[in-house]
Amino acid sequence: MKDMKSEIKELIKGEIKFDEPMSAHTSLKIGGPVEIMVFPEDPVSLKNILLAAEKENIPVFVFGAGTNLLAGDGKIEGIAVSLRAFRNMELTRETDDNHLVLYVGSGVPLALLVNLARKNGYSGIEALAGIPGYIGGAVYMNAGSFGTEIRDVVVSVAIMNTHGDITIMENDKLCFSYRSANLPEGSIILSANFVLKRDDPVEVGKRTEEFLKKKKAVQPLGEFSAGCVFKNPAGDAAGRLIDAVGCKGMRAGDLEVSSMHANYFINKGKATCRDFIKLMETVKLKVKEYSGIELEPEVKIIGSN
Repeated sequence: MKDMKSEIKELIKGEIKFDEPMSAHTSLKIGGPVEIMVFPEDPVSLKNILLAAEKENIPVFVFGAGTNLLAGDGKIEGIAVSLRAFRNMELTRETDDNHLVLYVGSGVPLALLVNLARKNGYSGIEALAGIPGYIGGAVYMNAGSFGTEIRDVVVSVAIMNTHGDITIMENDKLCFSYRSANLPEGSIILSANFVLKRDDPVEVGKRTEEFLKKKKAVQPLGEFSAGCVFKNPAGDAAGRLIDAVGCKGMRAGDLEVSSMHANYFINKGKATCRDFIKLMETVKLKVKEYSGIELEPEVKIIGSN
């Protein structure tokens, strides 16, 4: 890794940080220092990182806004790659039936796309208002709410594999499912094309605000969390099950099960990854004993606790 630290500046165009705390880059504000963190500004730089890391057998993980991400408390080995610089967003074409296609880089915040659609009267993603994170993560997790999912508006996705090869995957070749795009192992999302429909900006704005208002009424959007901790089991809601076993307000250190929405764990101060794992296992066990259902984590865990 010493050689990599000295050579990496020659490999990429973009910012580089050493021993950078992941807590500064996750919505939970949890996570120890990662050996190398890079912010490539283009696909060539990203490819150079991947190839160099593969050659030296150095682990690499890619992240966006750090939502839905739990990082270990100790030192995290390898290279963390942030795609926040992949922020291009443009209207590429319009169709005869009043639809339009937008090219959106993986580092564009989903909220920015929702706001652009609201401002210009582009309909189709109003229900996604209030979902944090970047486009890359939203596509990877097939983000959704109120009956709308990313897969409903995606035309195609550009991905890079671990060897730096780029592939364009059309919607009909993607295998979207609940909270997953089911992309090939190791895929890194570079961008996506979305199809939206022209509508009255006032009406799009009203619908967007209505969805956002509903979300704010039941979700702790202003708190430090990783979003939903568990996936909803078929035919039920994880939050309802956790609430039913009396877990609201339960704590492990400075981490607390939200009193507003039981499927959110809130960092009330100096919570750790260890606190999160402990609370998650306790909640899982209680729900299993009560309902027989084993909740599946929605958060991605990197490093050790």
